[in-house]
Amino acid sequence: MTREKTFIIAEMACSHEGQVQLARDIIDGAGKAGADAVQLQIWAVASMMAPTRKEYEMLTKIELSQELWSQLVTYSRTNYPDMEVYAFVYEHKSIPFIDSLNVDGFKLNSSDLSNPLMLEAVAKTGKRVNLSVGASTLMEIQNAVSQIQSISDSQITLMYGYQNFPTRNEDVHLNYMNKLKEMFELPVGYQDHSDADGQAAFWLPAAAMGMDCDVLEKHITHDRFFKGIDHESALNPGEFKTFVEMVQTIDEARGKSTPRSFSADEIKYRKFQKKSIVAARHLPENTTIGPGDLIFLRADDLGYSPDQVDKLIGKVLLKQIEAYELIEEQDLK
Repeated sequence: MTREKTFIIAEMACSHEGQVQLARDIIDGAGKAGADAVQLQIWAVASMMAPTRKEYEMLTKIELSQELWSQLVTYSRTNYPDMEVYAFVYEHKSIPFIDSLNVDGFKLNSSDLSNPLMLEAVAKTGKRVNLSVGASTLMEIQNAVSQIQSISDSQITLMYGYQNFPTRNEDVHLNYMNKLKEMFELPVGYQDHSDADGQAAFWLPAAAMGMDCDVLEKHITHDRFFKGIDHESALNPGEFKTFVEMVQTIDEARGKSTPRSFSADEIKYRKFQKKSIVAARHLPENTTIGPGDLIFLRADDLGYSPDQVDKLIGKVLLKQIEAYELIEEQDLK
């Protein structure tokens, strides 16, 4: 996949704490930072998790209604029309509603790579699909990709990331991300879950960019120091803006791999830096040039380069040449 810039997803997760205003604050943070997409985790807990799970009660308390999610999507579209909206889905019953919001793409948790109901429902939308592949076997990934591709032409990106909050550096294994890209011939994204208080929260996504990932997903919160839900790897709005600026700087510096003409700055540098063949001393007219008559130096301009010395040896000068002066083609018989 050839791209001009890395696609940045701001992952809200559950940092909204069940409060619509906090969700708006997070959307504002993503939009003002210049994220390409904000990602909303939209689910109905009763369709996602057995009530015997310890998280069930907490998720029930922060669950937002479909009406509130509709309002939040509208808020994002209205205030940040250039920022896309992705939905991170955890159960298939909500997908028709989410699709009615006209989201730009879906993300599936790795727990649903073997869930045909989820794969079919998302594939039928035809929207872009980001597949989280953490703690998944190659067979699970292949089966999920094959099922989606058998239903639609949805663009699939494999989202790689170690699922621990926060992630220890030694557990990241970025080389495996590259291997997945090679094996499946699909775009890959890096989901960073590094400790947001540490420098690795910036360094590792930068390293992933250097390894040619196509998408970066980074958690964002309203205030990490509040230590709410999903805060461990989430950046505050100001930090997220710095993160986006870092990504844009790296993308800008990456440039193009194809040959190109020298820029004005590079031409100026070549003239200043490159060595040319100049006269080693005063050379009278009709001198037959020998090796001792020449020297390789930085001169006031560019002339014959040192590797072209054979073009001058044995030639006769039509005019006198002063010491350290370039010898040009028109100066030779």
